[in-house]
Amino acid sequence: MSIRNPSRRALVGGLAAAPLALAGASGTRAQGAGPIRIGELNSYSRMAAFAVPYRNAMQMGVEEINKAGGVRAMGGRPLEMVFRDDGSTPGDAVRVAEELLTRENVSFLAGTFLSNVGLAVSDFANQRKVLFLATEPLTDALTMANGNRYTFRVRPNTYMQTRMLVEAVKAKGVKRWAIVAPNYEYGQSAAANFKKLMAAAVPGFEVVVEQFPALGRIDAGATVGALGRARPDGIFNVLFGADLTTFVREGNTRGLFERRLVASLLTGEPEYMIPLGEETPEGWITTGYPWDKIEEPKHKAFVQAYRAAFNDTPRLGSFLGYVVAYLMRDMLEKAKSADTEAMVAALEDLRFDTIVGPAVMRGIDNQATLGAWVGETALNGRQGTMRNFRYEDGANHMHPEEEARAARKD
Repeated sequence: MSIRNPSRRALVGGLAAAPLALAGASGTRAQGAGPIRIGELNSYSRMAAFAVPYRNAMQMGVEEINKAGGVRAMGGRPLEMVFRDDGSTPGDAVRVAEELLTRENVSFLAGTFLSNVGLAVSDFANQRKVLFLATEPLTDALTMANGNRYTFRVRPNTYMQTRMLVEAVKAKGVKRWAIVAPNYEYGQSAAANFKKLMAAAVPGFEVVVEQFPALGRIDAGATVGALGRARPDGIFNVLFGADLTTFVREGNTRGLFERRLVASLLTGEPEYMIPLGEETPEGWITTGYPWDKIEEPKHKAFVQAYRAAFNDTPRLGSFLGYVVAYLMRDMLEKAKSADTEAMVAALEDLRFDTIVGPAVMRGIDNQATLGAWVGETALNGRQGTMRNFRYEDGANHMHPEEEARAARKD
C-alpha cells in the first residue's frame, strides 16, 4: 500500500514511541490562538491494515478543513493531529494517553482499535476529565455499563452490527448454530448479543458449539474440527484479520461452510476481504464496506480524492478516519472552544453530516447513529466483494433507550 508522507502541520511526531517534549508539559491543555492539537492513539503496528488507511484519510480530511479556513467559530484555528501507536495493550495505551496530555498538550483524545484498549483509555479519560472520542472499538461496554460522560463512540457498536445480521438471517429458519469468536471483550460481547437477539427472533434457536480462540493465535485445525463435529446448520463468525484468513482457508479445505448459513461480522470490510482473495467464501451474510458500489455523490468525491492522494483504494478505516475528521470540526464549531466541558456539551445530541448521510451522537449513551452496510460475500474474478447490500441506518439498531439508561452509571 502506498502511504503519503504527512505534512508537518497536520502530523506531529509520527509514530515514534517517545514523544517530543513541547511547551505545555505542565499538564494544562492550551486554549490559545494556535492550532487545536488532537491526540490520536491507535494500533498502527498491530492492526495496520485498518489503522494506516484510517490515519491517511483522517490526515486528508484535516488538510481539507484547514485549507477551507479551519474552525471558523474559533477564528479560523487549524486542526493539528498528534498520532501515536497505542501498543495494542491497555497499559501502553494509558501511558501514551498520559504523554499526549502532559507532553504534547493536546486538547482531547481520539482513536484506539481493540475493545479492551478502548475501555482502558475511556476509564483514564473519565478519571482525568478529558474528552475521548473512541473511533473504532466496538464493545458495548464502552457506552453502556462502562460508559462515562467524557467518552463518545463513532462506529456502530457490537450490538448494533449483530442486530443488523440477525435481522438479515432470522427469516431463513436456521435454528442450530455454532459460534466462533476471538476470546476477548469484543468477541465475547458479540457472542452474547447474538444469542440474546436470535433467541428472541427465532423460536427453537440453540447454540450447539462455541469456540473462542485467542486473538491472533487461532489453532484453525482444532477450531474448524470442533465446529464441524457439532454439525450446526448455521455459523456466527466474529473472527477478523489474520485469524479470519486462517479460519477461512482451513474451513474451505474441510468443507465446513458447504450447505451452511454463515453470518459474519466485519468480513465484508476490504481490510479483511483483500487478504482472502480468491479464497473468499461466497454467500456469507456480513457487514462490510462496498466502497466501489456506493453511489452517494459525496462518497464518490471522497473515493476519487483518496485514490488520487494515496494511489490506493479506500478501506473502511479510510471512510471512518475521514468521517471523524469532519465530526471533530463540527463539534468544535458548535462548542466554539477547545474547553473539555464545552466540547462534551457540544457532542451530546450533535447532528453531523457524513459522506453517506446525516448522523447523530445520541446524548443518552454517547453512541453515534452511524450505520453499516449489510450484504453477501461474493467473488469478482479472484477478489472478494459484496453483493445484494444495503446501508443500515444505525439509529434503527441501537440499544433501546431504557436499556441504555439502566446500564449507565454516570
